[in-house]
Amino acid sequence: MNEGAVKKLKRFLLALVFWLGLWFALSVLIRQELLLPSPWQVLRRLLALAGTRSFWRMTGSSILRVLIGIVSAALLGVLLAFLTHCSRLAHTLLAPLMTLVKSTPVASFIVLALVWIGRDLVPVFITGLIVLPVVWGNMSEALVSMDPKFLELAKVYRMPRLRILRRITLPSVLPSFRAALSTSLGLGWKAGIAAEVLTVPKQSVGRMIYESKLYLETTDLFAWTVTVVVLSLIIERTLFMLIGRSERGRQHA
Repeated sequence: MNEGAVKKLKRFLLALVFWLGLWFALSVLIRQELLLPSPWQVLRRLLALAGTRSFWRMTGSSILRVLIGIVSAALLGVLLAFLTHCSRLAHTLLAPLMTLVKSTPVASFIVLALVWIGRDLVPVFITGLIVLPVVWGNMSEALVSMDPKFLELAKVYRMPRLRILRRITLPSVLPSFRAALSTSLGLGWKAGIAAEVLTVPKQSVGRMIYESKLYLETTDLFAWTVTVVVLSLIIERTLFMLIGRSERGRQHA
């Protein structure tokens, strides 16, 4: 770990200790677990939940739904970006639709999706809907900003299209793709959980958040919220690690 990473970690831990301390102080002042449980109470409840099979079934189901939505939207966004880059007509037709998706509140799409599809598929659909325009927008900008000199040089040397894709196009757009994932992962995960809260699928974190709120189980509500945050970080780091490995493998190929 380099010096910059160590400093970044120290700042993160300092901020974490500060906010946990503030949380603990407020819980001591209020003295009402129903209103604000202490960090220790939430941690104890979270560990108790993590010791049950149902916890892992629910978190696994939620992760699967969100990942399906993210991966599907990312692939579709890349394909649509290449399509709109090659066709002005496609860009003219799709650009307003992407703008509409980004501008419309998530709750509206959730209610509409409940009419169109089953409630178990709504979180997948909503997650993909949030991720798609971000990936498409970043990839479209990356394709437009590619240096034309490299493409002209490839034509002069009559490079095969597959080699142009691997040696020129992918290195040019990969940073934008990673930036798109960095922006949309958190949004997609939160949107997917929000969809679960409103649609309450049988096996889901969102259902447990809804039931905790419904029955005024504040400690459980905090515990499941912490679970959402931790899972969001794990998903983000895991996907970035996989992208980094694939990029290194492509460079060594």
